[in-house]
Amino acid sequence: MIVVTGAAGFIGSCLVGELLRRGWQDVVAVDDFSRADKAPNLLRKDVQRVDRNAFLAWLDEHEKQVQFIFHLGARTDTTEFDRAIFDELNVRYSQEVWKRCVRYGIPLVYASSAATYGHGELGYSDKDDTLPFRLKPLNPYGESKNEFDQWALQQKRKPYFWVGLKFFNVYGPNEYHKGRMASVVYHAFNQIRDTGGMRLFRSHNPEYKDGEQLRDFVYVKDVCNVCLFLMEHRKHSGLYNLGSGTSRTFLDLTRATFKAMGKEERISFIDTPADIRDKYQYFTEADMSKLQSIGYHIPFTTLEEGVEDYVRNYLERAAYA
Repeated sequence: MIVVTGAAGFIGSCLVGELLRRGWQDVVAVDDFSRADKAPNLLRKDVQRVDRNAFLAWLDEHEKQVQFIFHLGARTDTTEFDRAIFDELNVRYSQEVWKRCVRYGIPLVYASSAATYGHGELGYSDKDDTLPFRLKPLNPYGESKNEFDQWALQQKRKPYFWVGLKFFNVYGPNEYHKGRMASVVYHAFNQIRDTGGMRLFRSHNPEYKDGEQLRDFVYVKDVCNVCLFLMEHRKHSGLYNLGSGTSRTFLDLTRATFKAMGKEERISFIDTPADIRDKYQYFTEADMSKLQSIGYHIPFTTLEEGVEDYVRNYLERAAYA
């Protein structure tokens, strides 16, 4: 059995689909399945379902059948400031999963986040295991992910293979349910379709022009490729960045979306919402050399290629991966 937590969500459901396409027949999907808007992500995917609240007890009972766990389930809302929610779902629950992987000898890949890097003043390197203890994330979500990374690094007992993946700005199919937290590609597609134009956040940092804020955008299909490589590799445990390795502007992304839709560019700017303005990252770029050093050499999808595939094969068709 291959277990994927957060399996009804964005990245989790894409990973489930890729596992099935590659011939894995015994996939266990773990999530809170009460949300109807996430249900289409697992439609026509033949998997066993286990409710998130029942999973730990289920794992105690079925541990001998479990070959690998991808722990991708988390509260990911960067605008949520109730720390108790993150403490419960992103820290304590993850600790219980980790402890069982140690106890039962199960390899583990879990979702960390580039949000742990904060404003990036200490860089975006994943090679220094002391760095997580010096980082200053910008919100409770990032803090919770960094807290778990710190906890994992400090454990004397670890799964025989474990990886924490620091996801950068992931975009792609199966994010219809994410609302405000969906990728800029998703929002651009909807705005362009409905209004003919796209509004981007204005820069409130004099070092960046409007629309030239830089992010490392990574296509979800590349994320799945890395996850499956790690499942097959099972060596060199630790924290790893997972981005494309190349920062691009929001203007680049928006122009790629207009092009994929066959529409004339019409871009305007609005103020960044006050509730996130002082927490806003103006530059992210993953240093991917650590992952490459352990043998991962599949080229990452360019922004233009990823946006075109996402728009034409999924968004325009309201299709799922």
